[in-house]
Amino acid sequence: MAETETPKATFRRVLLKISGEALMGDQQYGLHPPTVERIAREVKSVHDMGVEVCMVIGGGNIFRGLSGSAQGMERTTADYMGMLGTVMNALAMQSALETLKIHTRVVSAIPMDQVCEPYIRRRAVRHLEKKRIVIFAAGTGNPYFTTDTAATLRASEMACEAIFMGKQVDGVYDKDPKHHPDAKRYDTITYDQVLTEYLKVMDASAIALARDNSMPIIVFSLDEPGGFRTILAGEGTYTRVHG
Repeated sequence: MAETETPKATFRRVLLKISGEALMGDQQYGLHPPTVERIAREVKSVHDMGVEVCMVIGGGNIFRGLSGSAQGMERTTADYMGMLGTVMNALAMQSALETLKIHTRVVSAIPMDQVCEPYIRRRAVRHLEKKRIVIFAAGTGNPYFTTDTAATLRASEMACEAIFMGKQVDGVYDKDPKHHPDAKRYDTITYDQVLTEYLKVMDASAIALARDNSMPIIVFSLDEPGGFRTILAGEGTYTRVHG
């Protein structure tokens, strides 16, 4: 009986932030349904621990506003297109989670009532209290702000205890471990170190917002099976960004 017992989670409410590229699998762009399903199972395993989970998913697998702007498109238009990409990803994740019998709500910063709910903070909090997974889409609803900033903003508004950044590496390194075998991984690091050393965790405005709200950031590998659940059980390999 003890072997199958669900471990006690170290956090009560968390926000999981993943990039749109995490949903591509081995493809060059778009959605890879088996990868979406795998990530949904990871989220379900944490939900089954009794943790209240909300999510922010980027849109870079469909359209990235900054790159569109670099190619001559007006920046505001490009950013809105990127926000619509995040809605598509959120709906795909909702479908995968509901296939696993998890009640899920997509909440958009841009009203589109026939597709998902508009963002109303109190309603979103109530969904979490009812143990529904809430996926925040369309960023902050404003151009010039990334989904990293949206994740930090929503995590603060939802009174989350930490932001979990699902990456392709198991933490924060002083240089890219894929190209530098001698790269050093940090167990813990401060917000100011991330900013001054230009470490690729989140963009600067998101890190500053997390620092101002004392919001811990846990950077871990989403490619490691069971990694999300393991860390919430107080084990595993990750980097904690804090004050």
